[in-house]
Amino acid sequence: MSRHYPFCLSILLIVSAAGLALLMPASVLPLRAQSAPQQTAQQAALSDAAKAKTESDKTESEKKSESAGKGEAAKPTGVGNVAAVDPAKPAAQKGIAGKTIDKVKEVAKSAGDIFSRVPCASPKGVSRSMGSLPHVAGKLAAGKPVVIVAFGSSSTQGYGATSPEFNYPNRLAAQLRRQYPTADITVVNRGKGGDDAPEMMKRLQTEVIDLHPDMVIWQVGTNAVLRNLDPAETAKVVEDGIARIQAVGADVVLVDPQYSPAVNAKAENAGKMVRLLSKVAELRRVGVFPRFEVMRDWHEKQAIPIENFVISDGLHMSDWGYACFAQLLGDDIIKSVGQIKLGVNVPADVRAYRPM
Repeated sequence: MSRHYPFCLSILLIVSAAGLALLMPASVLPLRAQSAPQQTAQQAALSDAAKAKTESDKTESEKKSESAGKGEAAKPTGVGNVAAVDPAKPAAQKGIAGKTIDKVKEVAKSAGDIFSRVPCASPKGVSRSMGSLPHVAGKLAAGKPVVIVAFGSSSTQGYGATSPEFNYPNRLAAQLRRQYPTADITVVNRGKGGDDAPEMMKRLQTEVIDLHPDMVIWQVGTNAVLRNLDPAETAKVVEDGIARIQAVGADVVLVDPQYSPAVNAKAENAGKMVRLLSKVAELRRVGVFPRFEVMRDWHEKQAIPIENFVISDGLHMSDWGYACFAQLLGDDIIKSVGQIKLGVNVPADVRAYRPM
């Protein structure tokens, strides 16, 4: 039996070594036994873990300080183009160009994070095209400069967004510039909180028509619903405004009220407003983005909680709500450009977005 003892000892040593290896943290296992890709993946994972721990160890004040820095680019001090260097703040040694690049990267990452939490899926119960947008699509297809005016009230202005970058006009501009990187695209925000059709008509000439827009996205009707104004009167004012915009050759897309607790509390008025705005769009042969139906689809058919796309006031949209709204609107503009490039002639009055 003694002649088998070395063999048994070897087995015991091997098993013990294997057990010890299983108990050891992954961070101390020898890397030389791994392939180069495995080593790279493990090192990346360790780096991410360390970064996450560093973030979790930060104090609340430090995090707030960083957030404030991200919201507004640091302003260099000093004379001319030379920034003053603070030895206690190494980040301040970066040039203006470097800070701008960092800012762009941070905004892009934050924007991506919005959809990583809840994806922006196409509405299941609403078709996905606003029909033809011949003027703006033709200019984008030809590589000519484009001016889009976002006209409306507080949800155009961006109330509820945590940063101006996340209001819908800025999100739309970013999407179109990614799609057409060499194009000169300007998206002008002409939203003013509290306004509805009568107030907007007073500034239509100076804030919209005088800009010679190629496209006007007109968000209207919510404040009229909340104030219990006659939807028929609002519709008549909007129809007159559309005629004035069309006279300068711009494409028009109407955006109706949002699906939210505050608007839903005025269900009868809201329903009339949505139907009448759709009718006006049909009569004037312009596009309509039925925000009410799209947002209702998010909640009722996609099972997204209302608090995911409406802020705590029960009225205004959240970062995610603005982002998904802009994404779907931008997709329709891009689709129209594609139709122009393919030579597909879509009648201006064909709109698959039709509220019930």
